[in-house]
Amino acid sequence: MKIEISRFTIESYDEVFALWQQCEGVGLSDADSRERIQVYLNRNPGMSFLASTGGKVVGTILAGHDGRRGYIHHLAFTPSCRRKDLARQLVNRCMEVLADSGIQKCHIFIFNSNADGRAFWKAMWWTPRSDIGVISKTIEPGTGGDS
Repeated sequence: MKIEISRFTIESYDEVFALWQQCEGVGLSDADSRERIQVYLNRNPGMSFLASTGGKVVGTILAGHDGRRGYIHHLAFTPSCRRKDLARQLVNRCMEVLADSGIQKCHIFIFNSNADGRAFWKAMWWTPRSDIGVISKTIEPGTGGDS
């Protein structure tokens, strides 16, 4: 199976979103709408990638940064393409573009219940953090964040 890695462009959105919906461990929300993903890709040009074979998307990764830290989201592969070193290739590609942008540290968000994902990142030598947690709040338009 020949895999082609290319930059993620919005033209592939429908196929990518369908893949994300099929993958356990990928949490989707309004932030994953076509419009929001377009904004993300525009803010982080050339940092997100697709893996394809025979013209069909089989893997994805979103990457970007805030000027200080890099972030990886939605690393996902079809089941038939897992455990073939393809995810490592996508991660490495993202790490290269982040490093080229001067980013020295990258974070991922992963569900505590995602045992396969946690095992993958551990095998990639990423370090789980127990000293920090994620705290979130939905921002309602027109409320200034208060609700």
